[in-house]
Amino acid sequence: MEPGAEPGPELGAVLEAVEGSGGGGGAEAVERVLAWYNEENRATFRFDPADEDKRKKLCEGILNILEKDTKTSCQVACLEALRILSRDKKVLVPVTTKRNMQILMKLAKLDTVEDPLERVSEFPVIVEALKCLCNIIFNSSVAQKLSLELNLAAMLCNLLQKYIRAQLRQELQGVQVLTQALESSLSVRWTEEYKAAEDRDRPPLSLQETDCAIEALKALFNVTLDSWNVHSKNESHQFRYMAAILRHCLLTTGPTEEKTEELHSNAINLLSNVPVSCLDVLINPSSQEETDIKYNGMNMGAIQILLDFMEKRIDKGSSYREGLTPVLSLLTECCRTHRNIRKFIKAQVLPPLRDVSNRPEVGTTVRNKLVRLMTHVDLGVKQIAAEFLFVLCKERVDSLLKYTGYGNAAGLLAARGLLAGGRGDHWYSDDEDTDTEEYKSAKPNINLITGHLEEPMPNPMDEMTEEQKEYEAMKLVNMFDKLSRDELIKPMGVRPDGTMAPLEEAVSQYHTSKQESSDSD
Repeated sequence: MEPGAEPGPELGAVLEAVEGSGGGGGAEAVERVLAWYNEENRATFRFDPADEDKRKKLCEGILNILEKDTKTSCQVACLEALRILSRDKKVLVPVTTKRNMQILMKLAKLDTVEDPLERVSEFPVIVEALKCLCNIIFNSSVAQKLSLELNLAAMLCNLLQKYIRAQLRQELQGVQVLTQALESSLSVRWTEEYKAAEDRDRPPLSLQETDCAIEALKALFNVTLDSWNVHSKNESHQFRYMAAILRHCLLTTGPTEEKTEELHSNAINLLSNVPVSCLDVLINPSSQEETDIKYNGMNMGAIQILLDFMEKRIDKGSSYREGLTPVLSLLTECCRTHRNIRKFIKAQVLPPLRDVSNRPEVGTTVRNKLVRLMTHVDLGVKQIAAEFLFVLCKERVDSLLKYTGYGNAAGLLAARGLLAGGRGDHWYSDDEDTDTEEYKSAKPNINLITGHLEEPMPNPMDEMTEEQKEYEAMKLVNMFDKLSRDELIKPMGVRPDGTMAPLEEAVSQYHTSKQESSDSD
């Protein structure tokens, strides 16, 4: 509430206004009190149990109003309030009736054959009604059963036909319209093609501008979801233009740190839809007065923002799949395609090794954090983290092992069929990495499995007699034999192509490959 502002009505007063809306000026009064209620409870997800009955009655009153033919602004206020109230599972009992579900479906245009895009003024009502249905069905098992009875899924599928995305993008020029909306909300000023003016002293975006930009980013993400392949010069221009705006977006801040992170997160999601060949505009040539973050004459300010965002998401320690994998995937593809981006990022993530006294996963550097993710319990997270580091190493196994150790990299190498060494399929420049003198001197004593320097350990067999050595060896053989017969373990080997296979099969293929090689000679 603004300083000096009058306090808003209590929940009881809100309920009274909604239930008494039949009188003169009722719609305006309802709209006014609900606008206050919505603003006060926009971020509320936990409600006072003492007011549960009042909230149930409020839901019923709102649905009674929505059943009548009232003006659009009042419908939107009612639906916003119902969306907030539907976060509480305990108040959904009066909501989850066939009549009430049909009211919301009608407002969401799910029960009509007419084109829901025809009347632009109804967009807010449709969107809010769909949001209400999402909350109610998610939180209520009764609503889930009713949705089956009312064939809600089929109606949604009809609304979201496969051609709708292509229609929005091509016939309705959705990408151009939404891109212009995004450009307007960010107040972009162009200095040349695909290059926006950078003003270090510009103030942060207002809350309204930030929210508008975020909604435009979300809409563009949905419209461009299948835009991996660019087939025309016009499409290439459109995506480069979009990427230039997104670069400006990354260099822009919102009114709060949370809003800035949300803005950048949605920009990163959209950048993942932009064809990677169009992402070179993220690193336009840098002029003298611009950012200090440069590499080979290129402005790397946006790439630095992406790296900082990635590290921040890693440090959060949760929701890696939703929060971290999009930015890691984006950086991986940028590094795979654009040499300057890869070299700039590698200089920060995998700088030349000097101190190898600790394991690669131990420490606070970005490299340490990413190596820890290579053994994460979530398969998708560990795969993309390993792939990112592998691409930074130009998909060379020996270079990856130097930075991560064989133990951390084994999963990736097994999946790529590179356990025997070699390199990936992608071509990279031939510039060679140079080892530091510290690394060269420590290299002979580095444990290849753990990837760090280990002090020489005493050999426990030095003080054994030959008979003791033979006894221990046979004991070990018998233990492996028993585990194999009980099928607790299965001896594995590496095929000539670098993939894993049962030991007998791997040995057989090795001998066959060797024989064929000898015959060809």
